[in-house]
Amino acid sequence: MSGRTERIFKLAVLGNSAVGKTSLINQYIHQKFEQDYHPSLGVNIVIKEMDVEEKNAHVKMILWDIAGQEKYDLSRKAFFQGCVGALFVYDVTRPVTFKDVESKWLKELTEFGNKNVAYLLIGNKNDLLDEKMVSTKDGEKLANKMKASEFIETSAKHGANVEKAFKTLVLSVISNKEKVKA
Repeated sequence: MSGRTERIFKLAVLGNSAVGKTSLINQYIHQKFEQDYHPSLGVNIVIKEMDVEEKNAHVKMILWDIAGQEKYDLSRKAFFQGCVGALFVYDVTRPVTFKDVESKWLKELTEFGNKNVAYLLIGNKNDLLDEKMVSTKDGEKLANKMKASEFIETSAKHGANVEKAFKTLVLSVISNKEKVKA
């Protein structure tokens, strides 16, 4: 396709330990879900390519799955450099993970990351309806408050809205870059 733009984006997937960051990435890349939990150590980096027809672009996403454990707080700051987009992920069954999105993760990204970062708020584990403790309405309110491009509830286990989350993030990053050029 002539005139197609080739882009490379560094994207971070952020949130507390065990909210499903790695599971979201695995579902997106491999369409599979691992039942066993293995915490990320530091950072896992995965590359995925995508054609974005709406923007006549081919995007190589470099996904940084950044560990949520407190022991990585100091080293994590270096991972934000060059990041142009982020998914803030919380577990809809664990309110503390929701609270930490704004008080910890957004704070770190704005302090140590680029100024024009596009980001989405993701409420994961939405398949656990009987255990859900963070309402969709509360997720939408927080997304508006933190000026997220969008709020999406996902299920890494079943794949619900996973593709949509990553595509929406990429479109938001492209739109941000277009606004900066204008």
